[in-house]
Amino acid sequence: MRQPTPARRAIEVAPIAGALGAEITGVDLAAELADEVVAEIRRAWLDHLVVFFRDQRLQPEEFLAFARRLGDPVEYPFVKGIEGYPEIIAVSKLPHETVNFGGIWHSDTVYLERPPMATMLIAREVPPHGGDTEWSNMYAAYEALSPGLRRLLEGLQAVNSSALADVSKTREDRIRDHGYDDAQQYLAVHPVVRTHPETGRKALYVNPAHTAAFTDMTDDESRGLLEYLFRHSTRPEFTCRFRWRVGSTALWDNRCTMHNPINDYHGYTRTMHRISLAGDVPR
Repeated sequence: MRQPTPARRAIEVAPIAGALGAEITGVDLAAELADEVVAEIRRAWLDHLVVFFRDQRLQPEEFLAFARRLGDPVEYPFVKGIEGYPEIIAVSKLPHETVNFGGIWHSDTVYLERPPMATMLIAREVPPHGGDTEWSNMYAAYEALSPGLRRLLEGLQAVNSSALADVSKTREDRIRDHGYDDAQQYLAVHPVVRTHPETGRKALYVNPAHTAAFTDMTDDESRGLLEYLFRHSTRPEFTCRFRWRVGSTALWDNRCTMHNPINDYHGYTRTMHRISLAGDVPR
């Protein structure tokens, strides 16, 4: 552990896009951060939904220690953690693979009763080009809907599944290499419009990877409206895009964002380490 960050050291927060996303400088995440610094980071995260840090040389224990300053790390249900750190999983695509892990717009593990409030990712190896990640602001997506559609959606619940075909395919390589032999499938019902427990703002809470149908409706009846919401939520004006370097670290809010790792680097390795932070039951 490095020397403590001075309590009054100012960090700088610079937005990277109009909709969401900011880069934070002036902080070493491996240091023993003062409470005031952690509070500043948390405020920036709530304000900008996803925040980024460059050139962080975090060992696994330091990565986990920083995560614990923000919440409670939890294990991922399908892939085992790296050796000695069950809460940290490797998110990799190897040169011979053509499908990337989580390569579809989604919010993490919405098929759980208590999805994670946040995810942290640090880049360990990146391709010479490509491999960016996009995020979408689900507050903005909700607020841009017509009043009539907002009224309709606020009365709906949706079924979220871990077994939808597109996202299951993106996990196959990692489950084969590092997965649990007895991994079960998960289903959870959550509101289509979620109220953020910390900000009080409303956000759309459906995603292409996990949301199967509205409750009390068939898949066919649900499909048209869900597909509209998926397209609407990823309009360019609601998104930001981040280019990774080794040591780049991201922290995002799963309660009001989706993200999409872009699969445009065939023939190269991209390896990240990921931590999820425990959340609550969506309301």
